[in-house]
Amino acid sequence: MKDFTGKLAFITGGASGIGLGQAKRLTERGCRVVIADYSQEHLDAAMEYFRDKDVSVHAIRLDVTDRDGFAAAADETERVFGETPDLLFLTAGVNVFGPAEASTYGDFDWVLGVCLGGVINGLVTFVPRMIRKGKGGYIAGTASYGAFGPGPITAPYACAKSAVLNLMESYMMALKPYGIGVSCLCPANVNTNIYQAPIAGRPARYGRSGYNVNEKTQQAVAQVNSAGLDPLEVADWLLAAIEDEHFLVVPYEHGARMVELEYRRMPLYCSAEGMRKLEEMKKRPQTEEEKMLFDERERGGVFNGDMRATGFGKAAQDVDWVSDAQKPIY
Repeated sequence: MKDFTGKLAFITGGASGIGLGQAKRLTERGCRVVIADYSQEHLDAAMEYFRDKDVSVHAIRLDVTDRDGFAAAADETERVFGETPDLLFLTAGVNVFGPAEASTYGDFDWVLGVCLGGVINGLVTFVPRMIRKGKGGYIAGTASYGAFGPGPITAPYACAKSAVLNLMESYMMALKPYGIGVSCLCPANVNTNIYQAPIAGRPARYGRSGYNVNEKTQQAVAQVNSAGLDPLEVADWLLAAIEDEHFLVVPYEHGARMVELEYRRMPLYCSAEGMRKLEEMKKRPQTEEEKMLFDERERGGVFNGDMRATGFGKAAQDVDWVSDAQKPIY
């Protein structure tokens, strides 16, 4: 897709972070945009940004785990603009940090519900409408660099994002005959407000978390996020991929090599000798590539001592089966 002028885009998580960056760039390219978001506060702030600009933007409050809500949002989009979207950006996401073995059902239900369920709900809601429209289009799902590797303190998130990556690849193959392209965005650290989600954005219905989450831990995450990529830069990478119609978007100069290095561990898991080699590589990386492979996963100092001092990455105090006193975060 080379020309975005006049196209209609629907963006989940569109009122802040990566989604808002996408909305800004798409309107600059002549798109009409629907921003759907869980937070009314974020929607109001986003609409204030667009208010004095000569662009067409419509806001819808949407919980991406709500399938009826998704159908209503799709219907509202068609009422307002007279057609179903040409572009579907499934960007909404949440994250929280804590030992995998401390996870509650609620931790999994919340993170998978938003990060994976929100993508599934968007695809099932909009893909039939896009196909019936008969004009092709493009879909972009946001996974994460975390999709390529394990998450000892982000197990629900890593699980969800790896599933999104596989799901989007499946849809890429399935939708090609209909002229609908698909890309999967996999950034690492991005300067967003995702750190707010575990405190301000987690609905009470998911119950307690097994992780230690408080203002101090989340401010530590915020500090790391502030050093991440600008959402507008991430949007530029994605739009360039859509123009060139390539699937995987790892928004770094050496993104392809980063993915290749991450997957080096997989063949080593296939034998006892490989497992021993993997442990040796972790303890004593010999080459620059091995150092990169076993470096901190988000390339931004997420797992550092200062964060550990805040209680970041630990279990909640009432989780008495987790022994993390001697255990490194990663």
